[in-house]
Amino acid sequence: MSATRSIEAIVVDIEGTTSPTSSVREELYGYTRTRLPGWLAENIGGAADPVLAGAREQAGRPEADVAQVAAILIDWLNTDVKAESLKTAQGIICAEGFRSGALFGEFFPDVPAALREWHAAGFALYVYSSGSVRNQRDWFEFARPGDLSPLISGHFDLSTAGPKREAASYEKIAGAIGVPAQRILFLSDHPDELDAAVAAGWSAIGVARPGEPNGPRPPHRWIGDFAEVQPS
Repeated sequence: MSATRSIEAIVVDIEGTTSPTSSVREELYGYTRTRLPGWLAENIGGAADPVLAGAREQAGRPEADVAQVAAILIDWLNTDVKAESLKTAQGIICAEGFRSGALFGEFFPDVPAALREWHAAGFALYVYSSGSVRNQRDWFEFARPGDLSPLISGHFDLSTAGPKREAASYEKIAGAIGVPAQRILFLSDHPDELDAAVAAGWSAIGVARPGEPNGPRPPHRWIGDFAEVQPS
């Protein structure tokens, strides 16, 4: 890698950035919603225990039974609450769906080629999403365009990095990957996330795609296609 290169690592968001929001909320959320109550009931004493404990604590309902926790989690799912307990359960439940062929990672058409080009050029690629690391890995491995996981050097989520709208989360990621903040480029569709990344010293570019819920907001540069990104 050139000693004069200003960007060494590129970190991408998923929902609305690499992938259509609808594919996440309709496919992954729908699969989770259908199976969540049964999964909780069947995994008491095992994988469901930390999910139940985390949901009860966050909801402030320590006495909630399994059915009530399921209702809480489904409500959070429907309202897109970024809760670690929910993301943990979703990661485990959806892992089965990816492996059975019921679920696939969906990507905007420009994304796979750009990721491959950046990887071949020597940029280290990372993912930072509110979805669990487990879901992220499956999303890229079982991608509709073919396995993209070999292109990704690492994944970060709410539990490993922190909330996506806080600068401290981006500082933590920079420390974990060992790249100076000013040499990291972040791509996201959410202005608040771009603000937080910039506050942590990163470069950031907004991604605004047709039909997606988030639109451009100053002062960031915005693009509509990964081909417009020319990291150097």
